[in-house]
Order: sequence, then structure tokens, then C-alpha cells
Amino acid sequence: MGSLRDGTQIAIKCLSAESKQGTKEFLTEINMIWNIRHPNLVQLIGCCVEDNNRILVYEYLENNSLANALLGSKSKYVSLDWPTRANICLGTASGLSFLHEEADPPIVHRDIKASNVLLDGNFHPKIGDFGLAKLFPDNVTHVSTRVAGTMGYLAPEYALLGQLTKKADVYSFGVLLLEIISGRSSSKAAFGDDMLILVEWTWKLREEGRLLEIVDPELTQFPEKEVMRFIKVGLFCTQAGAHYRPTMKQVVEMLSKDVHLNEKALTEPGVYRGNTSYSLGASSSETSSSQKHKGKRSVDHEVPTSAQLAR
Repeated sequence: MGSLRDGTQIAIKCLSAESKQGTKEFLTEINMIWNIRHPNLVQLIGCCVEDNNRILVYEYLENNSLANALLGSKSKYVSLDWPTRANICLGTASGLSFLHEEADPPIVHRDIKASNVLLDGNFHPKIGDFGLAKLFPDNVTHVSTRVAGTMGYLAPEYALLGQLTKKADVYSFGVLLLEIISGRSSSKAAFGDDMLILVEWTWKLREEGRLLEIVDPELTQFPEKEVMRFIKVGLFCTQAGAHYRPTMKQVVEMLSKDVHLNEKALTEPGVYRGNTSYSLGASSSETSSSQKHKGKRSVDHEVPTSAQLAR
């Protein structure tokens, strides 16, 4: 944190000096990010390039990150009611949809997580750390890249194959959605006797007809129908097959409208654990092979239509 000469508070981020990105490439990318403006994206104010130093200057957001406010220590915990959480979900989805659909070229964030969702004084969400995300040239459906991201949020096909598509962000957002509803961290909390991770636990509760048990105990009052819809959207986003997941534009529609989700179109979530990936309900050998196959062909499938997701 720092301040400009006029007193404006700013957030300063120093990038690794070990970055292999050249000055020209860095400035080209920053220039592109500079021109992006959206209410749900953290605004880049400036940058500094000197020798090996790479410094980014962002707008300062008073309530820090969602990870601190909702998933952090009790000393930093902020009690967020359901309308506030719902607005954070929808705002984050809107920002991510803008990066995918309206930015030119489109941008895949690669590291959607609670610590990269920042909150202003009114708990309005803004996605941060998208300055070094992957830019997608025209007519490119995926890029092969070094895997970057955070355990607990990684889409299985991206973690295993290194082939990045927008659907990797959709998966990460689905995990984030479940975290906001449950008040639990996907990368830190374990559930039940089998020590399941959050997306596994959510699917298990759905199968047992106990889906509302995922809701944060701190939420004593909430509209059950709307919360159920948000949870199911999270499951749609985390399906094992990338081609089954909705686009972020569809996600915004599913969260903002009282639609009836067609659960017949919902398939099991995918889970990445270290060097293995699987969908729930299948043997590890079968699903490891299946996931590799799905990952290779997922970019050839059309995205689900709104009719498939809602009726």
C-alpha cells in the first residue's frame, strides 16, 4: 500500500525479478490491460520497469480480499449477509464474463480465487491480478502453456494437459461460488469422514438430498430457492468435462435471473489431486484415461445452450 502525491491511496505489487518476460513484451501486455475498464475489474493505474524490476500500481480497495473477509482468520472475518454474498458472486461473474467475451483480445485469468477478488468500501467485488493472464488471439480456442493457478481451484483438464481455455476460469469460478456460499476454503477445508474437498462434498450432499447443508452456518437468514440455484450453478461450472460447463455469459444469466435449471443436463464434477484427475463415481484408472481424452477434444464441442441449462 502507498499513496500518490495527491493523497490517493494505491496498492503496489512487485513482480518476480526472475520473470523471463522482456521489457517490450511486458509493456505491450500492460498497455492492453491499461485500456480495459469494467466496474468489476481492479483498475491499473500505472507501472514501473527499471532493470529487472516490474512494479504494478493498482487502485486501493478498502476491504482487502474476499479471502481475508470471509475465509481468513477470525480477527479479519467480516459477517457478510446473503444479499452481499450474492452481489459478490454476480459482480465477479460479470467481470470474468467481460474478460472472456468483450475484451479484445479475450483474456483468460488463470487464477480466479478468493484472494484475487478484492472488495471496496461497500463490498463491491473487483477481480485483481488479471494483468499477467493469458491473452487469446483471434480464432484461438486454446493455448498450451505452463500450468499456473492455485490448488483447489484448478480445472482437471488444464492441470493435467496444460491446455488453457476459458472453461478453466469457469471451473475456478464454480469453486469460488461454493466457497462464498459455504464460508469454507476449498484448498484448506475437508469435509466428512472421507475428508472430501468442497466440490466433492457438495456433490455428495446433492446425491443425498441435503444440498442446503453446505450453506455457511453464519448465514441464519437466506432465501432457500435462490441459494439452491447458486449452489447448482457452482456444480454446473465444475463439471468434469470442460465442454459441459456453461460460458461465463451464461453463468451471469443463471445467477441474475430466477431460472429453473435443468438438472438432467448436470454431470459429475471433476477433481484434480496432485498428478491425478477424476470425476466422481468412476475408478481412478478409468477416469484418468477418460479425462485425458475429454481434455483433448473439449475445444471441439459447442458450449451448452441456454435451453440445456434452463427450461
